[in-house]
Amino acid sequence: MPLEASARIVSELTSRGYNAEREAVTQLSSADDPHAALERVMEAVSDDTLVVRTEHVQAALAATGSDANSTAGGREPSPGHDADDPSVSTGTSAPNPAATDGATPVETGGSSDAGRSANPDLRSLEIIGDMTGESTGTGEYSDFVSVFRDRLERLGSKLRGRINHRPATAIQNMPGGGEVGMVGLVNDIRSTASGHWLVELEDATGTFPWLVMKDREYADLVGELLCDEVLAMEGTLADDSGIAFVDSMYFPDIPRTHEPSTADRHVQAALISDVHVGSQEFMHDAWNRFTDWLHTKQAQHVEYLLIAGDMVEGVGIYPDQDEELDIIDIYEQYEVFNEYLKQVPGDIEIVMIPGNHDAVRLAEPQPGFNEDLRAIMSAHDPRIVSNPSTVTLEGVSVLMYHGVSLDEVIAELPEEKASYEEPHKAMYQLLKKRHVAPQFGGHTRLAPEEQDYLIMEDVPDIFHTGHVHKLGFGKYHNVLAINSGCWQSQTDFQKSVNIDPDAGYAPIVDLDTLDVTVQKFS
Repeated sequence: MPLEASARIVSELTSRGYNAEREAVTQLSSADDPHAALERVMEAVSDDTLVVRTEHVQAALAATGSDANSTAGGREPSPGHDADDPSVSTGTSAPNPAATDGATPVETGGSSDAGRSANPDLRSLEIIGDMTGESTGTGEYSDFVSVFRDRLERLGSKLRGRINHRPATAIQNMPGGGEVGMVGLVNDIRSTASGHWLVELEDATGTFPWLVMKDREYADLVGELLCDEVLAMEGTLADDSGIAFVDSMYFPDIPRTHEPSTADRHVQAALISDVHVGSQEFMHDAWNRFTDWLHTKQAQHVEYLLIAGDMVEGVGIYPDQDEELDIIDIYEQYEVFNEYLKQVPGDIEIVMIPGNHDAVRLAEPQPGFNEDLRAIMSAHDPRIVSNPSTVTLEGVSVLMYHGVSLDEVIAELPEEKASYEEPHKAMYQLLKKRHVAPQFGGHTRLAPEEQDYLIMEDVPDIFHTGHVHKLGFGKYHNVLAINSGCWQSQTDFQKSVNIDPDAGYAPIVDLDTLDVTVQKFS
């Protein structure tokens, strides 16, 4: 086949705003009349088609009885073509929000169509806080004591310098009327008959009650408190030293002076979550459009893909889930997910963490999958790490957390502070508390370990979550918080709990500026 014919086909497709699989170009070029064959394909494809595939060519040529001299299956690659790169990008088309055909995954692995924008040697990717293989918890009482002592010590160290800290037992023995401060875990929150608030703090020595007067400036902050978070209070002891009146309240928080790191070059990361392969509501068309877009020139700077959990729908996650499954075998769900993952350009670095629908323990932190599942999800050799983990991309730190605790934050806090419609505001609360899942004993399951892996020890530049299936992003003290939506349309279960998902979106972050662009594929 003359290579000039292939080049002309690509050029013509480019002028019309299409991408094409390499084999599709080969078939068109091998037709008796390539130009006439191309026109027949253009007439046959739907208006919302983004990529011309081999099945489009075969269908158009078969309808006219034309012989393309080859078929999609079993053909040897033509001279001058890379057998590992089965597609050609025309590099001009943009994502189309309308539905496209082709629900079956089509592998477009190997080297990228558009070609990433820089030498891969310029990239750097480091993982911090991956506890996979490091779990030591046995579920004994002593394990729970260890994890909360570690939480109090590490987060308390960020607060003790702000106040004149004293242990609970020492405060009880101090003379009344003096100034006092304490750092502890929130043990209890309750209102008094007079409308004031009583907050009980606990440290390693005991507990002590703090009264927040309803007419003081800190009264509004009581509504943001969650049990088991670390907090500092200072105020005045009552005459009998049995209680303290709060004058100030401090959270571990993100310093207002925080300056995020940025990359030294223009490079982008795509942040997504909640793919849910295996569900009848998995949006395969939107996923196909997303991966097609990644092969275009418009996406040439996207060199990293971060997936924040729930790769598959799972089995037995909620009542009657089996009635909404398209694939009922959990291993087959991961096999099909891997086929969809193959559609991502092979030169994009992929990092994945598990979520509550994935086949790992529900208690957080969640280890990053067992060896059997890692072997299945092998496309493009992704980095599979625990939930949560921090990935540093060219100096930009991204805290990845699936986000189960967001349900609890939204349920416990006032709507103006946290809601499903603005999930990033709930993320602000976790940043303020410097912990991804502070409350114990509620909806979020926590695993006892020797140390608390859920603490935000260092301030991230980007905080990336999913789980709630809503899109939202914003900045809190210069930390970019992104909840990336999902790839699953509304299920019957979601209808029953009034969740209207934001599906088929891909937030794209410029790592050199931390600006966000949202690409829509639904």
